[in-house]
Amino acid sequence: MIRVKVIFYSGLFLSFLCASGLMLYFGKETFHVSSEQRKAEEFAYHFVLIPEEVDNAYWRLVEKGARDAAKVHGVYVDYIGPKQANREEHVKTFHAAIAGRVDGIMVQGGEDPALLELLAKAKQKGIPAVTVDTDSPKSSRAAYIGTNNYYAGFLAGQALLKDTSGSQYVGIVTGRFQSANQKLRVDGFKAAVQQEKRIQIMGIEESNITKIGAVEAAYRLMKQHPGITALYGTSALDAAGIAGVATYLRRDDMYVIGFDTLPETLALIKAEAVRASVTQNPYEMGYKAVESLVKIKNGESVEPLQHTPTRVIRKNDLVKEPV
Repeated sequence: MIRVKVIFYSGLFLSFLCASGLMLYFGKETFHVSSEQRKAEEFAYHFVLIPEEVDNAYWRLVEKGARDAAKVHGVYVDYIGPKQANREEHVKTFHAAIAGRVDGIMVQGGEDPALLELLAKAKQKGIPAVTVDTDSPKSSRAAYIGTNNYYAGFLAGQALLKDTSGSQYVGIVTGRFQSANQKLRVDGFKAAVQQEKRIQIMGIEESNITKIGAVEAAYRLMKQHPGITALYGTSALDAAGIAGVATYLRRDDMYVIGFDTLPETLALIKAEAVRASVTQNPYEMGYKAVESLVKIKNGESVEPLQHTPTRVIRKNDLVKEPV
């Protein structure tokens, strides 16, 4: 019996060593830039940008900002993460970046304990990490570069109050219930309208940060609450999904406010299917994130909170050229 236990625990130990070794190996293989390549390309540092999901149009703008800053400062930037929003894959990518011994990490923050642990581990390893888009204020991150999400939600609530009159029955479509930035955008919105008796929030549904998810969430809200007069979407693809449902149900009177300035959202604002959108500046987030890491690596201090510009745009704010 003792021999069986020894064999069993020995097997577990070997499995652990193999798993750890593979993580370290793949981390190095994924994120390693050879000294020859760095010299040939004149790279000063090797940074990694870990988005919420790689093929999201919003995150592609963050990537563009990061790559443009990288050219200016002579650094190498990897852009790698989950194909679709997946916190487990997000954490695994972060773990691999640390194992790959990169010079700096840009990552979407949040409240996930595993993420907070990795931010602390990165600091222990001497790898500066900055959060973008969403902050982790109680973590070991060096700085946050991105929207003040509570304030952005508050602006959305103020826009609703300004653009409407009389009783309004509001539905909210949010990207993910557990996402820190999405929760702040909802909380800010509620704070802006809570003193107005003419505003009633009827319900909130989750879109999973996809357009089809936004369609399904908006449809559920409008079917469960036929009297809804306004819908607020807190993630980049929500407004387009909401507008599609409003058109399908022939609710041209629906007040729709969303987030971000993706081309489809701008076209819908121009067509008056979406009345307003809260703008962020993902390009600036990526650019400033790289600049901040360069400063840290050069021994300079950086501001721990770097909020990028946020405002509400409507049709009158759009340029004359076709969207």
